[in-house]
Amino acid sequence: MKTMMNKNDIKSSIKYYSITISLLCSVSVTFGQQKTWSLQECVNHALEHNISVQQGVNTILINEQDIIASRGQFLPSLSASAAHNITIGGLEIDPGVFVDQTFNQSRVGISVSQNIFNGFRTLNLYKQSQLTKETNALELDRIKDDISLNVVNAYLNVLFNRENLETALAQFEFSEKQLKQVTNLVDAGVQPRANIYDAEATLSRDEQSVTIAENNLNLALLNLSQLLQVPYEGFAVEGIDLNEPSEALLYKDFKPILNYALENRVEIKVAEKGIENAELNTEISKSGYFPTLNFTYGYSSRASYTNLTDLEASFFDQINDNKGHSFGLNLNIPIFSRFQNKTAVAKSKIQEDNSRLNLAQQKLNIESNIQRTFTDAQAAFRAFEAAKKSLEAQELAFNNSKERFNLGAMTAFELEQARVALINAQSSLINAKYDFVFKTKVLDFYMGKSLTN
Repeated sequence: MKTMMNKNDIKSSIKYYSITISLLCSVSVTFGQQKTWSLQECVNHALEHNISVQQGVNTILINEQDIIASRGQFLPSLSASAAHNITIGGLEIDPGVFVDQTFNQSRVGISVSQNIFNGFRTLNLYKQSQLTKETNALELDRIKDDISLNVVNAYLNVLFNRENLETALAQFEFSEKQLKQVTNLVDAGVQPRANIYDAEATLSRDEQSVTIAENNLNLALLNLSQLLQVPYEGFAVEGIDLNEPSEALLYKDFKPILNYALENRVEIKVAEKGIENAELNTEISKSGYFPTLNFTYGYSSRASYTNLTDLEASFFDQINDNKGHSFGLNLNIPIFSRFQNKTAVAKSKIQEDNSRLNLAQQKLNIESNIQRTFTDAQAAFRAFEAAKKSLEAQELAFNNSKERFNLGAMTAFELEQARVALINAQSSLINAKYDFVFKTKVLDFYMGKSLTN
């Protein structure tokens, strides 16, 4: 009776997990057709909605405004002014004779100031604003590259865990069939009843493996959905046809990858822009040594009237009569700035050295990453080849063990050892395959190839 209850539980579990894997593997029609995400859709969505990308776009928009502002520094400044004053009080017109006076005065003016020369500071600031925009545009490309690589990695991790779950389910179903077979052999008196308990224990372990694999798949889907900033509930991805690892997919030499990366990678271009920016900062600092020359022009006029007389000319006549123009050239020659100019230039030159060191470091980082990934890809391919041969051998060994077990020439414990070896070989093959695929994707990334093909 106990055995029958376990078998019913087993059938219910198989039905449950079969439905679960069907839902996860892509197609569901519950309350309509569920959307499944392709790799390209995942990458596009991440690039469009990622907060870091949106912040990068806003930074470039700010840079565009900075360019407009720096361009405006070449133009003259123009300002207008107007003022009106009222004075109320007593006025002595004769000795001992006072009258109440209300005195009104209005002033208007226009001033223009134009920088003629300031040691090329304005020109270099304008160049720097353009360079800042170019640098931030490259930084945005770098952010997009990193996001794309992270999405591809997360997507492959989903497929990896999905395949592990399928393997775990296959083992679960095999163990269920094995339990039925052992039960029949025990009922026929061929094997001892203890083998049923061993088979049930094996099935329980496989059920636990299915649960763990399912949880890993759910976590992988959750990680990808969070990366895309989409709801996790109902989230599913499409399968992709992964090329089986072969020597044709291997890069023969890392040097072409390295040469391409050193010429085209965003990190290198950003570092080069950093050197240009540091050199411009030095030129801006040197402008403090140069004299500055400014041109100014001013127009002003006034009008006044009082309550004591009606003889004043009209407001506009007074404005016309009292108008005046002023012109000026202001020359400022720096003689001693308390070492401010000297230290500013010295620090800028040090920053230039740091920028060149940063470029050298970026090149070393890229070279190290490419060499390590290239070596890892070759190792992953060799591991895949070895795992494939191991799996073939373990499948033959396990089939032989099943036949010997059915003939009574092998114990249930020995059969379980052969099955565990087969499961390990299957897991090793899956790990090696996805490890190789991701490593080749990283090399494609450094070669500027699409990550979604």
